[in-house]
Amino acid sequence: MKSWLVSEPGGPLEFHRNLDAPRPGPGEVLLDIAACGLNFADLLMVKGDYQDTPTPPFAPGMEVCGTVAALGPGTEGPAPGTRVAVFGGAGGLAEMGCFPAARCVPVPAAMPSEVAAGFLVAYSTSHVALAHKARLAPGERLVVLGAAGGVGLTAVELGARMGAEVVAVARGEAKLEVAQKAGATHLIDAEAPDLRDRLRALGGADVVYDAVGGAAFEAAFRATNPGGRILVIGFASGEVPQIRANHLMVKNIDVMGVYWGGYLRFAPQVVADSIAALFRMYAAGEIAPHVSHVLPLERADEALDLLRTRRSTGKVVVTT
Repeated sequence: MKSWLVSEPGGPLEFHRNLDAPRPGPGEVLLDIAACGLNFADLLMVKGDYQDTPTPPFAPGMEVCGTVAALGPGTEGPAPGTRVAVFGGAGGLAEMGCFPAARCVPVPAAMPSEVAAGFLVAYSTSHVALAHKARLAPGERLVVLGAAGGVGLTAVELGARMGAEVVAVARGEAKLEVAQKAGATHLIDAEAPDLRDRLRALGGADVVYDAVGGAAFEAAFRATNPGGRILVIGFASGEVPQIRANHLMVKNIDVMGVYWGGYLRFAPQVVADSIAALFRMYAAGEIAPHVSHVLPLERADEALDLLRTRRSTGKVVVTT
């Protein structure tokens, strides 16, 4: 089979054409992979900087959609021939892969594999963050940093659906237009030097969804209203902000970390309930996943570079 591999800590990422297909172990399924949704964490994983980087050799690609080809010993299902989506943590940039059966979710017939491959992490991260953690209420002002990215765009869409007044912060007119189509009420260019003042002019933030970190976090933090909540999703800027605890105290602000993959270990039912709700929304036409680029497996390095250089909006997907 064909597969991309990281063979040593820190890379590089190499393409292989004649690898043996893996065999599923107990509790695993072997998938014929149709598509792999890329995430910013895949870039960190290749560099060895991600908190859950596997021991080399491994194929990056955290989430996939594929068809069950075989079951490991003692594995009861899903049955061979079932099309599923799964967050495996790695292994997606290949023609075949073994993944935990317990994480496999049957995909609705009407959902294309290219959509299903990038659906779970982005949508459920935002759904868990906004509904479960922040308890976003109708009429609240939600500021989304990185609003045109893989997770940020879903936060805009879900936040608007939940009745929030959404402020999208993204780089450039084209990305802001994508965020506006997803439901944003206010648009702010991330390059603006006065982000804090512009947020304050709108009335400040009740909830901040931050997948960026760095200076954007600082500006949004200073524009957060008393009693507000800040959701720490990631650090696409490469800068992890330092938070002054005395400012949290004075303004009664809650800062909440959201690591979606962690819920799979300590509270998997939260994720299961979230995914079920999101599939219902998709079936009802209430959410519309945005995939900006679909590239073949041989060009997965180019697909990752789209994320690295921030030229994509929504999801980037690799197909086999």
